[in-house]
Amino acid sequence: MRYRDIFKNGVIEENPTFVQLLGMCPTLAVTTSVSNSIGMGLSATFVLMCSNFVISLVRKVIPNKIRIAAYIVIIATFVSIIEMLLKAYLPALSESLGMFVPLIVVNCIILARAESFAAKNAPLPSALDGISMGLGFTGALTIIGAVRELLGNGTILGFSIFGASYNPALIFILPPGAFLVLGMIIAVINMITDKKNTKEAGK
Repeated sequence: MRYRDIFKNGVIEENPTFVQLLGMCPTLAVTTSVSNSIGMGLSATFVLMCSNFVISLVRKVIPNKIRIAAYIVIIATFVSIIEMLLKAYLPALSESLGMFVPLIVVNCIILARAESFAAKNAPLPSALDGISMGLGFTGALTIIGAVRELLGNGTILGFSIFGASYNPALIFILPPGAFLVLGMIIAVINMITDKKNTKEAGK
């Protein structure tokens, strides 16, 4: 698989959030604002890239019976690094994300890529796979966060968009709002995909 195909696969064709519906817990919990969404997405991207690279390097020396446990130890190492970096340099973001940064350890996106890609491919393609999946995850979180923050607060990154007269739809920054926004976005994506497939079938 070419590097371009790997990148396109993670960001678009097999987007972990909109296509595979993985990592729903942080997707629904932290997307109350764009800043939280970007912070969570980039943290996961760092862990994906680094863990995929290391797992690919050591894949041939890890006994098959303990491979999942070994993957978790490797992933947990990078999660601890990103957690300490956030606490040291972005304490407000770290506090806002709360327990969801440590929970990256058991994020099904991370484990899925370790098992399905990094364990079977060379280090550089594995690192790129981690970056592409992470950016796909980040992009999805940011889109959801932007819609929720805009409709729920009338702001984007804290800047007022609709002015002081806007009456926020508070449901969008509450848990039900996350399900509504995610469902609407997936519906739009499926509609566009169906139209594209229909056009291609008609050629």
